[in-house]
Amino acid sequence: MTAENTHTAALGPGSALDEVFELAQQLRVDSVRASTAAGSGHPTSSLSAADLMAVLMTRHLRYDWQNPRNPANDHLVFSKGHASPLLYAMFLAAGAIGEEELMTTYRRAGARLQGHPTPVLPWVDAATGSLGQGIAYGVGIALAGRDLEREPYRVWVLCGDSETTEGSVWEALDKAGRHRLANFVAIIDVNRLGQRGPTELGWDTEAYARRVEAFGCRALVVDGHDLAAVDEALTTAGDGQAPTVVVARTVKGQGVSEVADAEGWHGKPLPEDLAARAVAELGGVRHLTVRGHRPPAAPAVEPGVPVPVELPRFRTGDNVATRVAFGKALAAVGARPDIVALDAEVGNSTHAEDFGKAHPERYFQTYIAEQQMIATAVGMAARGYRPYATTFAAFLTRAHDFIRMAAVSEISMSLCGTHCGVEIGADGPSQMGLEDLAMMRSVHGSTVLYPSDATSTAALTAAMAYLDGISYLRTTRGGYPVLYAPDETFPVGGSKTLRTTRGDRVTLIGAGVTLHECLAAADLLAADGIPVRVVDLYSVKPLDLDTIARAAQETGALVVAEDHHPEGGIGEAVLSALAGQRLAPAFAHLAVRNLPGSGTTAELLDAAGISRAHIARTARELAGG
Repeated sequence: MTAENTHTAALGPGSALDEVFELAQQLRVDSVRASTAAGSGHPTSSLSAADLMAVLMTRHLRYDWQNPRNPANDHLVFSKGHASPLLYAMFLAAGAIGEEELMTTYRRAGARLQGHPTPVLPWVDAATGSLGQGIAYGVGIALAGRDLEREPYRVWVLCGDSETTEGSVWEALDKAGRHRLANFVAIIDVNRLGQRGPTELGWDTEAYARRVEAFGCRALVVDGHDLAAVDEALTTAGDGQAPTVVVARTVKGQGVSEVADAEGWHGKPLPEDLAARAVAELGGVRHLTVRGHRPPAAPAVEPGVPVPVELPRFRTGDNVATRVAFGKALAAVGARPDIVALDAEVGNSTHAEDFGKAHPERYFQTYIAEQQMIATAVGMAARGYRPYATTFAAFLTRAHDFIRMAAVSEISMSLCGTHCGVEIGADGPSQMGLEDLAMMRSVHGSTVLYPSDATSTAALTAAMAYLDGISYLRTTRGGYPVLYAPDETFPVGGSKTLRTTRGDRVTLIGAGVTLHECLAAADLLAADGIPVRVVDLYSVKPLDLDTIARAAQETGALVVAEDHHPEGGIGEAVLSALAGQRLAPAFAHLAVRNLPGSGTTAELLDAAGISRAHIARTARELAGG
């Protein structure tokens, strides 16, 4: 694999197509070399798209490789993230990384050239590799560029043909078409072969085109190895007239006759001997560098002036739903110009539309497309905005993979799930968020908050705007009494002890609706002469370890009640914390263990065993009363 080619030219903007061909061959060679050296990778998926990317980076991409934070830079997203050898070979050609890094660190432990791209590399906007997501991020970045930043950059997304069977691809193209995102271009590498064999549509490029056009985007069908035809297509795609999808017919393994259009090579590096033959067939190792088009000059941006946020104030004792308080607080937080809000066509129920009324220019409606809502949030967060994305908690589960991947991207964004648990009543189990705490607690680096009244909801809604990573706020449908005065503070990782005496025999722990049930149960127990402590565990992750440990030591018995399935919720969080402290108090966990149906809130809380009567009965048993 050491065959050398004497071609070492620097390719400037608008390079001749014969020079572009040499670059494409270099990208192929370096993709083979890097993956063979690593002993893993996807070289054949990289070979198919090399011509497309060589034309793009020399003749169309406007990018300052030495300043990836230039706000006028175009954006390149590899939705087919497994083709990372090709992307990293492009970085090498651009002078962004060195040959030693590519050949000796790719896919190695501790290195930044990981198996799939992540933003640990400053030229990468978001982590890809879970197929069908990069194109959705591209839509979010394009929306940010046009409607928020007002920058002229284009967003180019390289997609694989296999991933177009993911519904999220069509959610993305639907939104690109609806918003007329003329700064958005997707390039589908139609190489016919997937992981296990032929793809669903094979080389039926016209079928791809019909589907693309049905979603309101312009389709351009092209031979992906005809450099002149690719150049013409990308020129049209970048004309700023319409969202465009270039459907490029390619050959998987193009340029290496032993693997071209051959099954069984997906995700396999070429063995050393085959790799050496491949490099020779491709013309040997080259050292071309690319000096493509520079972005237009970006206007200087004045540093923002801190904006005071005046949160809504609520009167103690008034009945206010936490979802209502969230909407009012979100509108107030919107005084910060970097805050954006996204809705999935339920904003009148979640009260996210309060933000839209106050700040319509930063309110984005994705309709019932929860995956695209999260992807748009990721794209906007990558551009420096702080998104709040809101829907029913039950429907956020549909977007779990996007949330998981946002954590891989180390994105900071705020999510709110409303209509949690059996508390919602007659709508029934399809609408009840009963898995969301488990989902969100499991996300790397997440913060999970579950306020019980309007005052704490407003404070925590504002706090999320300053948290790193993914933060989640769980809100309740029904109205409940305001417990806290307007100036009360709610630090993340804290809790509130609402009832306590020196002789407490049991601690009742709740959040949301179950905190109110715990308070009512405490009154019932007090009438029986059983003093109990009541803790509002509004911060589910991180937990207030000190308060939990002290309650375990001082009262000797804990009852956790939650409107959530027992797996992965508050009870298991508390048990884990106790185990970490090597504490083993008497413990009871009340959660929704049955399959709920329709009914009133009171009926469903009781049927689930998390009502005040069940809490009081369980506490009596633990107290020996």
